Amino acid sequence: MCSNLRKIVSLNKEAFMKILLLYYSYGGNTHRAARHIQKILGCDVQEILTVTPYSGDYNSVVSQGQREVEEGYEPPVRPFDKDLNHYDTVILGTPVWWYTFAPAVKTVLSAADWNGKTVYPFATNGGWIGHAFRDMKKACAGADVKQGLNIRFDGDQMQTSIAEIDRWTAEIKEE
Repeated sequence: MCSNLRKIVSLNKEAFMKILLLYYSYGGNTHRAARHIQKILGCDVQEILTVTPYSGDYNSVVSQGQREVEEGYEPPVRPFDKDLNHYDTVILGTPVWWYTFAPAVKTVLSAADWNGKTVYPFATNGGWIGHAFRDMKKACAGADVKQGLNIRFDGDQMQTSIAEIDRWTAEIKEE
């Protein structure tokens, strides 16, 4: 009887496992990638938005981003519509800022409880991923962080093939 109860509990847990696609996008590239992934998985989505949006020309934002990364700054973010505690699996997307994840993502990673969650990171960049995935794994202490997806862009032109994104996303569906 106890064995049957364990099976029922296990099946019920699997039936209610939920996936959240959580991402930050400054210039729109990460947003585009996130929406493609969401379309395939049909999962819930939560965009990370800073309370004060970055403004100014691209070079000014790059300089500000460098300062924020170097200082470990965590900009205030807007409240979420979704509760991270209701999700077992999080697909986590970020642009690469100075070889790591964006400061807005740092704000969320440091505030959330990652214990017991499964995290699939993806990062958009102009050619070099840096140590973004290693940093994300470290920041998601207690989570099972899976192989990340590096999505390369040249300006606003995606260099990573849609087929590669689809393969990575299919692996998430299979697990």
